[in-house]
Amino acid sequence: MLTGVALSLDSLLNKTVQGLSIIDSHLVEVEGDTLYLYGSTALESLDRNWSVQTAGNVATIAFVFIDFEEIVPALPKLRIKFPNLVHLKFKETNLVMLQQFNALAQVRRMEQLTVDAQGNRVVSFTLWKYYVLFRLSSFNLQKINGVEVTQNDMVMAEKLFGILAYVASSDLPYCRLLSLLGETRKMQLCYLLEAKGKKFGTAGEGGSDRHKLGADNLSRSVLSYTTRDAQAEKLEEAVDRRRFSHAYIQDLVKEAAEINTKNESLQKLWPQMFIELVRDAVIEIRNKDSYMKLCLQRIASQKS
Repeated sequence: MLTGVALSLDSLLNKTVQGLSIIDSHLVEVEGDTLYLYGSTALESLDRNWSVQTAGNVATIAFVFIDFEEIVPALPKLRIKFPNLVHLKFKETNLVMLQQFNALAQVRRMEQLTVDAQGNRVVSFTLWKYYVLFRLSSFNLQKINGVEVTQNDMVMAEKLFGILAYVASSDLPYCRLLSLLGETRKMQLCYLLEAKGKKFGTAGEGGSDRHKLGADNLSRSVLSYTTRDAQAEKLEEAVDRRRFSHAYIQDLVKEAAEINTKNESLQKLWPQMFIELVRDAVIEIRNKDSYMKLCLQRIASQKS
């Protein structure tokens, strides 16, 4: 299918059709207010110098045949490049888990989301739409897959996933809190703690402080997206830690076993050793003159 699309696009290169323009040699097309990106190489077009008129006309971006992992780094650019963007579409992008939707928070603003069931297994999850509504509640989404979002949907999303965000953020360290807050919120937090005579990072009424800073939105921010590379790195670190722990425990067990073996051997040999030690001592001091001379020799040898 992708080959067919490439051929049809290549045949139209350097030509202009009413309502359709082909950009460079990438698999990119603008049709009406929609920008279509076919294949990972099309993402390169996001870095080109778009005309103000073209960029301003784009309200929808459709990602097709692009792995979501490759799309994530491009998400922060979208709002800058296309100020009127309100709708994202995903088809054959390998959306397979709810956590991936956390990355869409980087877009900052969105009114519609369309996730095609083709090539996006996450759509088969019963609660995926509610998770999107909860995680992206600040976007005030109007439609998901063409269906209007209702107030009941928002209430249900909060009921289903509110506890998840609370648990994720309840023990959040202040240093992590800072990284999630914007500059304005950081200043508010520092001012709040200064007024209480506390230093940042100290224990205390952290819960009430966070509530004043909008803990509800903050708790959602904790639900962030970890890239596949970062996941692999964490997995590798975990494997290394397990390997080290296993080797360390093995060494401890071996050392303990050796100590126990030596202790058992000592318990068996000690009676005979004690008899021999007493016997040698008695024999050594039996002749007082020779014993005293031997002691003096030992003292003299130690001094020299």
